[in-house]
Parts: sequence; C-alpha cells; structure tokens
Amino acid sequence: MAKYRLGRINEEIRKEISNLINYDINDPRLTAMVSVTKVEVTNDLRYAKVFVSVFGNNEESKNESFEALKSAAGYMRREIGHRVKLRYTPELILELDDSIEQGMHINKLLYDLKDKNK
Repeated sequence: MAKYRLGRINEEIRKEISNLINYDINDPRLTAMVSVTKVEVTNDLRYAKVFVSVFGNNEESKNESFEALKSAAGYMRREIGHRVKLRYTPELILELDDSIEQGMHINKLLYDLKDKNK
C-alpha cells in the first residue's frame, strides 16, 4: 500500500475522531480540553494508534478525561466505520501525548530566561 494513502487515511481518521470528541461524546468526565495530535494506522488497517493531548486544571481531571476517552473507544470505532469507508475499521489504541505541554514548558523557560537578561 502506498505511503500517501496511509497518510490520507491517518488524517481522515484524525479529523473524524476530533469531531467525535468535540461534538458527539457527552461524557460528564470529559471536562478537560482534548486535542488529537496524531494517528498512526498499521499497514493492514487493523489497528490505529491515536495520540491525544489532554489539557486540564489538575492531574485528576486529565486522568478522568483520558479514562472517559478510553471508555468511548468502541463508540468512536463504530462511528468511524460509518463515516470513513474502509474494508476494515481499525481498532483504536489511545495513547497520551504530552509533547504540547512539554513545548509550552520549554517556551515558558525561554521567556523567563529572556526576562531575566533584560
């Protein structure tokens, strides 16, 4: 299978999961802001790793929101099966991605260093 096809499938699934999280999942545990950063589908289209970044007020709300997403994985898989026409609907494996938070932390450190030099 060509790499560009997998790239298109990855992006399409990422968009659909983002829409599902923002508009369709009504779990009260989902209080933090959730962003889907990347999706990696295997070559045989059986599994998809979904990398999510969760922003919350505290660690407890982040964990509750991530658990809510994990419990909604079956619903998201079914909806993706309806919305994206593929031979197999991939099983979703949710992974927590903290790269955005690390980037914000590094940016804050650089900003503080810049203020200290002035």
